[in-house]
Amino acid sequence: MNDILRKNRPVVAISMGDPAGIGPEVVVKALDVAEIYDFCRPLVIGELSVMQEAVRCCRLRLDISSVPGPTSGSYKRGRIDLFDMKNIRRDSFEYGRVSRDAGRASFEYVTKSIEMALATEVAAIVTGPINKEALNLAGHHYAGHTEILADMTKTSDYAMMLVDGSFRVIHVSTHVALRHACDLVRKDRILRVIHLADDALRRMGIARPRIGVAGLNPHCGEHGLFGYEDRDEIEPAIEYAHADGVVVEGPIPSDTVFSRMRGGEFDVVVAMYHDQGHIATKLLGFRYDHASGEWSEVSGVNVTLGLPIVRTSVDHGTAFDKAGKGTANPQSMIQALKLAVGLSTCR
Repeated sequence: MNDILRKNRPVVAISMGDPAGIGPEVVVKALDVAEIYDFCRPLVIGELSVMQEAVRCCRLRLDISSVPGPTSGSYKRGRIDLFDMKNIRRDSFEYGRVSRDAGRASFEYVTKSIEMALATEVAAIVTGPINKEALNLAGHHYAGHTEILADMTKTSDYAMMLVDGSFRVIHVSTHVALRHACDLVRKDRILRVIHLADDALRRMGIARPRIGVAGLNPHCGEHGLFGYEDRDEIEPAIEYAHADGVVVEGPIPSDTVFSRMRGGEFDVVVAMYHDQGHIATKLLGFRYDHASGEWSEVSGVNVTLGLPIVRTSVDHGTAFDKAGKGTANPQSMIQALKLAVGLSTCR
């Protein structure tokens, strides 16, 4: 690749994630892939000793260079450029254990990445996994990344979308109790999520997105027999979206709508709550090999829509039971980097 093309690659900030989890491992493994440097300049926001330990436990031959900012990296394969926050000692936490110090450090990696994106120092951010319990122990009372991003960017209308190739799911609600999730199924919110999905897919290059909307209740409520939300909230939102020119169908029972999307009928499905969408996506993208005790497939990317910045993330957690062993699968991190670059280019 010539120097001009190399300079035009967007800089992407990667927050390391919780130091006690697999975040550092999936980051170093992803950055050992030559292809990554063909389309972006990755800058890790993390801590030097933790990243060095991840390189060792993954048995990789990678150097780590601390840089003062995004414009100072060399961005060449074989050397990881790191903005060292110097905010945690390696001996202050244990792999696989919830830690207040690790929660505090992971929060600071995320917020620094967001600050860089808001200042247009980086084109996009990709977040490694954080632990919500550790985050809250550190005094940062957020349900997860999405809420941190919304708060720091002053965004009120946002939604989580999971992407695995042509399989896409966007959520009406995410990190709330299931009892509360049902109360959040309201026509104005559903309509907003439909529009967020339509806009995102157009930016991904789909000229006329086809949107399927999942029902909330069994059989979409059977005209009120099993609940009224499908009739009173979801159907009117779809009618309003139709009037706005959106190609949308529903409500469709959630036990069939995802299969219909996988068959090519829809480009995205609007899920009513967290597990409704996550179970379908992870059943498709995750594969566990009991014989080896490892995840042979960890496919899928988390995208936050509605923000003034581009943010993608791995579609898995900290996996404390696997941390520090060097066996973490970087597939989702690699996909998250590719999608972040694609979305930043569209913007």
